[in-house]
Amino acid sequence: MARRRFGRRVALDRDGVATHTGAARSTVNHWHLYRHATGFPDGFTDEASREWFWLDEVRAFHTAHRAAKLAALTEVDRSGDPWELVGSGTAAKILRYRSYRNLPDELLDCPDDTEELPSGRIRRRWYRRTVWAVADARTGRQSTGRTPGTVTGPRKVHPYAGDARLAAAVALLDSARAEGRGSRGLGVELATRLGVTERTAQRLLAVAREVDPIAA
Repeated sequence: MARRRFGRRVALDRDGVATHTGAARSTVNHWHLYRHATGFPDGFTDEASREWFWLDEVRAFHTAHRAAKLAALTEVDRSGDPWELVGSGTAAKILRYRSYRNLPDELLDCPDDTEELPSGRIRRRWYRRTVWAVADARTGRQSTGRTPGTVTGPRKVHPYAGDARLAAAVALLDSARAEGRGSRGLGVELATRLGVTERTAQRLLAVAREVDPIAA
């Protein structure tokens, strides 16, 4: 992440904005391109014509952006036993999605239980608490992983807890930092290494930054 102080204010470049917000570089580009609609702040250039954005303005934008996303989401169904395993159809209902086809990659890539069917297809299942954690991660809420009055158990901190791919993401961030590289291209590199989609790789990197901020 690149940041620079101009007088008493701190500014970030686009990679810095991506790291600070946890968004993909392409998302930052989208925010900037459509800033008349997204409210993303205008940038400025330094003496070397390098583009910068004021950190305080980026923070204000991101706070408003997350609040708007939270307000737009429907209420998650938090009824039932947090340790009950549910299939894709029930997971979609918990998230208030119309179809299991809308389930996010965080769930599809990290089932708590799998079963190979006679047809060769893989049936994925998740604990209800896992589905709740994914919903909370997407809105910035802190998940309790349980409903009031239920028995607690080991807490799943994030959707990729225990996933070996997360260690690979942390290692890549650490390597990039040691080499003085920015975050550009890391999603593609991680996706190639792990054989996953770039979207999943970007999410792994975002979580890696949260669990190991030194690597970021």
